[in-house]
Amino acid sequence: MPLVLAASDEVKKRYLTPLAAGETTFSYGLSEREAGSDTAAMRCKAVRDGDDWVLTGQKSWITNAGVSEYYTVLAVTDPDGPRGNNITAFVVERSDEGFSFGEKERKLGIKGSPTRELHFDHCRIPGDRVVGEVGAGLKLALATLDHTRVTIGAQAVGIAQGALDHAVAYVKERQQFGKAVAEFQGVQFMLADMAMQLEAARQLVYVAAAKSERGDADLPFFGAAAKAYASDVAMQVTTDAVQLLGGAGYTRDFPLERMMRDAKITQIYEGTNQVQRIVMARQLLKG
Repeated sequence: MPLVLAASDEVKKRYLTPLAAGETTFSYGLSEREAGSDTAAMRCKAVRDGDDWVLTGQKSWITNAGVSEYYTVLAVTDPDGPRGNNITAFVVERSDEGFSFGEKERKLGIKGSPTRELHFDHCRIPGDRVVGEVGAGLKLALATLDHTRVTIGAQAVGIAQGALDHAVAYVKERQQFGKAVAEFQGVQFMLADMAMQLEAARQLVYVAAAKSERGDADLPFFGAAAKAYASDVAMQVTTDAVQLLGGAGYTRDFPLERMMRDAKITQIYEGTNQVQRIVMARQLLKG
């Protein structure tokens, strides 16, 4: 997405063509150990050396690290410059000398998606791999998140839908007190609330996705709202789905416990839901 938004035509052609052909994936290197929500506090730096840049530092929590061939990496290029206007985006290739990966993170959920650190030890990058303008990297990073947060909302909706589907199927078959659990009003009310919240989340994600495609000015609010609301709904729906299965929901014989664990990350990554509320409030106050 950073390349789609800001890269030169030459950089787009070089890197997005193999991506579109399905030959590789791109990873996004923004967060660091001490710079999560506070992205402007990043310490990874890039120093100009002739026509090249030399990267030193690390990035944390990088999806598909070690699998992707290409990485969009944000680094400080002017340590003495104004905060937020001293960061630049670069494309790093997996084969670049001085570029390596940490061990795979041992995560609560989404274990099918590898997550590792990126390490840069005087990693030399050609000058033609700058994405956008030098010094405008943080603005580009935040604009990128406006778009990609919508995809986390979509992920959350999918998890919640899967949980609801499994829960409905189970309570229709599970017998207690001589009848299907689905016939109890308390269970029906839980299902109704789950479905209602899920549908509201789905429609909000669709609206945000349309605004992303159009590049609407109010995308920052709707992207944050879709991500925050849908992920909160996914956590609630998966928790309720585990409850509806009772003891079975707590076992690995059924997929609900995995869905509950997978839902949790959607409240955290691509900006925590607390940060999403900050984004939405700022948009409201700006008018």
